Formats: sequence, C-alpha cells, structure tokens
Amino acid sequence: MADLGYDGRVAIITGAGGGLGWEHAKLLASRGALLVVNDLGGSVDGSGASSLAEQRAEEIRGLGGEAVPNVDSVATAKGGRAIVQTALDAYGKVDIVVNNAGILRDKSFHNLEPAMVDSVIDVHLRGAFHVTQPAWVRMREQSYGRIVNTSSSSGILGNFGQANYGAAKMGLVGLTRVLAAEGGKRNIKVNALAPVARTRMTQELLGPFAERLDPALVSPVVAWLVHEDCPVSGEIFTAGGGRVARFFIGMTQGWASPGRLAPEDVRDHFDEIRDPDGATIPTGPSDELAALFNALG
Repeated sequence: MADLGYDGRVAIITGAGGGLGWEHAKLLASRGALLVVNDLGGSVDGSGASSLAEQRAEEIRGLGGEAVPNVDSVATAKGGRAIVQTALDAYGKVDIVVNNAGILRDKSFHNLEPAMVDSVIDVHLRGAFHVTQPAWVRMREQSYGRIVNTSSSSGILGNFGQANYGAAKMGLVGLTRVLAAEGGKRNIKVNALAPVARTRMTQELLGPFAERLDPALVSPVVAWLVHEDCPVSGEIFTAGGGRVARFFIGMTQGWASPGRLAPEDVRDHFDEIRDPDGATIPTGPSDELAALFNALG
C-alpha cells in the first residue's frame, strides 16, 4: 500500500516546540503538511515565554518543509482565534488540529489551590475549546476536518496528585465524543489519544523506563488519526514505546427490577451490576437508552 501523505493539508499543532508536539510537527511536515507551529515557549508549569516556535518553524523549513510559527496562548479565546488566524493568513484554510499544549501543576487534592486548578483547566481543556472552535467553523464550511485531542491515562484511569490534570484530560474525552457526534455529517472526525512518552512533563515520573518511551513512537498514531483515510471518530487510543491500543467506555449487562428498586436491591445484586461478562461498548446515549428499555421490557 502507498505511504500516507498530507500534501496541501494545513495542520495546527499546539505545544509543538518540544516533546510530543515537536515530533508530531516533524512527521507531518515530512509528509507534506503545511504547519502552524504553536508554542508559548514557557516552562512545564506554564510560566515564561520564548521564541521556541520560531526556532522550530525555521528547523522545519530547513528540512524542506513548510511551517509558520505562532506564540499565542491557547488559554484564552483571543489566543485560540489568533492561532487559527495564523493558519488562515499563511495558507488560507485549516484541515487538522492537534490539541497538544499542556502544563502541570501537580499537588495532592487536599493541597490544591484554585489557581492550580484554573491554570491547568485553562490550558488543557479550555485550550482545546479555544483553538478548535474557530477551526471548527472553517472545517464545517469546507466539509472536512481532522482533530486529535491529547488526553491521558491520568484522566481515564486516575493518578495520585493529578486531580486538576486528570479532570481536564477526562474532560477532553467528553469533548471528543460530542464533537465526533456533531461533526459526522460534515466529514469532521475527532479522536483522543492518551500518550505515554518521555517529555519534560513526564521524564521524572517514568524512571529508567523513560528511555524506551521515545515521543517519536507516538506521532505515527497521531498521523494516522488525522489522515483523510482514517475511518473512526469519537474513539480513544493509548500509545507508547511502539505499542498502540484502544481505550473504550463499556457498560455491563447490569440487573433490573422494572418499576421498583430499593437500596437493599442494589446491595443484594451489586455483584451482578458490576459483572463485566457480556459488557457492551455504547456508541452514544441512544445505545444506553436502548439497553435500558430492553431491560425494563
């Protein structure tokens, strides 16, 4: 089969100055995509700024690709609009958005301060809203778009000391599911990726195993999910070290007592309620309702 190409496709990658975002940018550019390299150039906690985006754009051009820099913050609606406008000014359209920008403000829940919650939500979750919405308008007009939201197992599975981060990352799963439902008729596909990779934010957490988790081994998954031939939307994937798998939200068969239910019923049938045998993967609320109505008879 032919190699995957992105000739003429315009891609916005946030947080593309280093780590995962930089690998995504290099790979897509090497395959013909026209890049907007967005990065505020701050530290892991989001403070500070630098000219890293310009440096990275120059590197891509030096390798024969096409890229323009952007240093606006995803944390505001104004910044999100400016990022998308950079793509429109340079290339006239936007086909791909990879919401990758992120920061960490880890702290055990009882020690979390409101500012730590706000900053993480602003970058990860609101940042995806701020960038995607103006891009979405253009994607609807052209009846084409591919979006990848960067989630995390810290949200899907939970991780100690990351209540703010985990809440934002699971929020991105909800956003992904809704946008997949809304974008289907306009050929806009939206998926989520929970990467495991060695980056500035994770290298101290991964220990000696970090050397095997090259972020370049995650980017091929992003590349496939934003390709025009990708067949799925609304799904969640995990990738790390060359392994790729799917996360999904399942629903057990459960137990039903049509028309009456007492706390004691829930207690007495709790094992049946939780039993994963025969679980299904609902594609949306209609599947859940169908299962409910079937159980109620």
